[in-house]
Amino acid sequence: MQAKRIIPCLDVDDGRVVKGIKFKGIKDAGDPVELARRYNEEGADELTFLDIGASYKSRATLLDVVRQVAKEVFIPLCVGGGIRSVEDMRDAMNAGADKVSVCTSALKNPRLLADMAGAYGRQCVVLSIDAKRVSGGGSGEGEPRWNAYSHGGRNDTGIDAIEWAVQAVELGAGEILLNSIDADGTGAGYDLELTRCILQAVPAPVIASGGAGNMEQIAGVLLDPGADAALVASMLHFGVTTIPEIKRFIEAKGVRVRW
Repeated sequence: MQAKRIIPCLDVDDGRVVKGIKFKGIKDAGDPVELARRYNEEGADELTFLDIGASYKSRATLLDVVRQVAKEVFIPLCVGGGIRSVEDMRDAMNAGADKVSVCTSALKNPRLLADMAGAYGRQCVVLSIDAKRVSGGGSGEGEPRWNAYSHGGRNDTGIDAIEWAVQAVELGAGEILLNSIDADGTGAGYDLELTRCILQAVPAPVIASGGAGNMEQIAGVLLDPGADAALVASMLHFGVTTIPEIKRFIEAKGVRVRW
């Protein structure tokens, strides 16, 4: 088993880290620079910075905050939100990002993934998929289906999330950041069925996101279905646990971690 990654996620809006439930009920969770510093010191494997209002409000990623965060971390930093072009990607990379995450802009223009991979390499291109179950599986008859949503989980594109993941990797996405809208912020656990379907469909690494409420759930998604990394937000931001505690717990469960 390759070492699995624990990745804190900083959802930032108007310069503050925020967290909601199913992309609603947003509340303040702290200062991004202070949290970045803490997670770097605790031993996070990477850090994901998402300007969650950027696409919806049609404004640029908060590059000044990215620069401040980049000064505090010595681990890979992924930046997303409002990145609509290779030029936006260049600005984020120059501000200190090691890779960028795109969601809405790639749904509007899939070729953007190929252009970004051509400019910086697919290892720097992360496709963020905000997926919501629309039929089947645990919520109805027939095969399960999840649609990809845009604009911070607000708009249903009608595009099948699994088919979109396959197309995106073929175009140039080097990694999938998979967020379940149904599970986001609930603490009820990751959507294991969705994660398994994406893992089976694409050869690229998959980061599971949305729903972490306890360490058992984090260990579970990394062991079976076997996500390559787990994104964690509320549990860390609100002091439920720490990164060293998570790593010790999941290591005892058989997950290989990085120290």
